[in-house]
Amino acid sequence: MSETVVQMFESAVNNFASMPAMKYKTHGQWEAISWREYGDLTERAGRAFMALGVAPGDGVSIIGYNCPQWVIAMMGAGYAGGWPAGIYTTSSAEQCHYISDHCEATVAVVENREHLQKFLEIRERLPRLKAIVMMFGHHPDDDVYSWEEFLDLADKVPVEELKARAAKFKADDVAGLIYTSGTTGNPKAVMLTHRNVTWTAKQMLDQLAPVLRQAFGGKLPQESRAGFDLISYLPLCHVAEQGMTVFVPMVLGGTVWFAESIDQLGDNLPEVRPHFFLGVPRVWEKIQAKMLAIGAQASPTQKKLIAWAKKHGAIHSAAVQAGTKSPLMSRLVTEKLLGKARQKLGLDRCILQFTGAAPIAPDTLDYFASVGIPLYEVYGMSESSGPATASYPGMAKPGKAGVALKGAELKIAEDGEVLMRGGHVFSGYYKNEQATAETIDADGWLHSGDIGTIDADGFLQITDRKKELIITAGGENIAPQMVEGQLKSIPLVDQAVVIGDRRKYLTALLVLDEESLASAAETLGSSAGNLREASQCEKFRQHIEAEVNRINGQLARVQTIKHWTLLPEALTPETGELTPTMKLKRRIINEKYADQIEAMYVGA
Repeated sequence: MSETVVQMFESAVNNFASMPAMKYKTHGQWEAISWREYGDLTERAGRAFMALGVAPGDGVSIIGYNCPQWVIAMMGAGYAGGWPAGIYTTSSAEQCHYISDHCEATVAVVENREHLQKFLEIRERLPRLKAIVMMFGHHPDDDVYSWEEFLDLADKVPVEELKARAAKFKADDVAGLIYTSGTTGNPKAVMLTHRNVTWTAKQMLDQLAPVLRQAFGGKLPQESRAGFDLISYLPLCHVAEQGMTVFVPMVLGGTVWFAESIDQLGDNLPEVRPHFFLGVPRVWEKIQAKMLAIGAQASPTQKKLIAWAKKHGAIHSAAVQAGTKSPLMSRLVTEKLLGKARQKLGLDRCILQFTGAAPIAPDTLDYFASVGIPLYEVYGMSESSGPATASYPGMAKPGKAGVALKGAELKIAEDGEVLMRGGHVFSGYYKNEQATAETIDADGWLHSGDIGTIDADGFLQITDRKKELIITAGGENIAPQMVEGQLKSIPLVDQAVVIGDRRKYLTALLVLDEESLASAAETLGSSAGNLREASQCEKFRQHIEAEVNRINGQLARVQTIKHWTLLPEALTPETGELTPTMKLKRRIINEKYADQIEAMYVGA
C-alpha cells in the first residue's frame, strides 16, 4: 500500500495509463483525459507551482466548480509540497480572505472572472500571495495567469526537482487542508496527512470489495480493467467529494465525469450512469419530490399499479440490504417495472447509492427503497478523513449509518457522544492547538460532537449534534433533527427548523416544497403561485395544520410542536441560512427570523 498521495497517484497513472481518468463536456460533447495525460498535467502543474514560488507547507487556495483543472491544481499543489485548501464557490471576498490568509496561500487558483474579482479585492491584504491562476479566461494583470500560461511555467523547473521534493514526503506529513463549513464562527482548518488519505481509501475499498467483485464478475474493477464511472458535482472543497472524485478512482482505476452544473445534474446522470453515487439528503429529497410530482399526474389505474410495484420494490430492497434472497416476484418487478424509473434517473447501473453529510428523513429512505433504490448511509466528518462508518449491500439497516471501517474503532462515551479512533483520524487543526486538544483526547479518540448509539451488531445510529440538543425550560433534552425529520416527512414540507432551547415548548419554522406547489395548490383549491403566496394562504395553512397535528400524534408530549410558521422563501447557502453542505446555521436562522419566532411565544 502506498504511503503518500503522490505514490498512490503515480501507481494509478502507471496501472491505468490508457484508461480514461476524467470526462468533461465541451460544446455539447464529452471529452476524455487519460490517466497518462492526467499524470503529465499534474506533473506540469506541480512544476508550475514551484516556478511561482510554492514551497513545502505553503497554502494554495482553490475556488471554482468541479472540473479537471480543479483536481489537477489540487494534485499539482500537493506534488509541489503545497497544502491545497478549497473554498466554497458561495464564499464572499472576506471569506476567501480568511481562508487564504489563514493557510498562508502563495497562489490562488480561481475558476473565472467572478471569483477572480474576489481575490483582486483582497490581494493587498494577502502579502504572501504571489500569483492568481485562472482555470478559464484571461486577465491583463501581470500577476494573473491563464491556465495555459500557468502550465507553460513548468518549463522553468526540471521534472527532477519536482520528483526530488515529492520523494521527501513522509506518511505523516500534511497532504492538504479541509476547511469546515462553519455552522458557527470562522471555519477551522482540518489537517489531513498522506497516511489519513491513503489509509482511508484502502480501508473503504477493502470493505466494499465483496460487493464490487459480485458486480464485476468476480474481479475488482482495477483487476479486470472494467470501466468504473462516477459523477462529480458536490463541492470539491468538501472531504466527501474529494474522496469520490480524487482518491477512490486512484484505487479503482475509475473515470470521473464532471457534471456541467448542479442544476444540470438531472440531465447528466442518465448520460453517465454512475456505478457509485453520493447524494446529500437535499439531493435525494429533490429527486423524491420530482418523482412524486410525476406520480401525482398518473391515472387512478396507474396509481394502483405503482403502489403494487412499490410494495415489491420495498421487499426487494430490504432483502438486498440484509444480504438475503429476494422473492422471485419482488425481484422481477424491481428489475423490469421499476427498472424503467431507475434508467430515467441514470441510476440503473448504480451498485451503491450513498447518502451522507446530514441526517436523512425516514420517509425519504422508505421512498427510495420502494422504487428499488436502497440508500446506503455513511457517516463521517472532515476530521475522520471522510467516512468513519459505511452501509452496503448485505450490511445495512435502514436508519443506521453502518459499521466502522475495518481497522478503526468506534465507541459511545458516557454522555452519548460518538468517539472514533484509527488511521483516518486527522492530525489536528492548523494553528489551533486548543481546539485540537478539545477534539482528540490523550488516548487518540476523536470526539465527534455527535450523539449516537451502537447496536449489538455494531451499527451506528446518530440521534443529534451534541451542541444542538434543545434543553427546554422544563429541563427536557430534545434532539431537534429527529423532530425535523418527522416534519419533513409531510409531503408538502421541504425544510423544517425546530426552536425551543430554554423555552416552555417547541415551535417550528417550515418551508413548503416548491416542486410540489402547483399540484398542491390545484388539489387544495388555492390560487397561490409561489412560496410567499402559499405561506399566507389559509388553505395551505389549514392543510399544514392537519399534517402537523398528525405528526404530533406520533411524538412524545415534550417533542410536539405547539406553534409553527410558514416562511415565504427557502433557506439556502446563498442567503446564509445553510452551509454549502446544506446543514442548518441555527444561529443565523434564529437571528434572521427572530420576530417570527418571538411571535410564536407571545404569552408563554
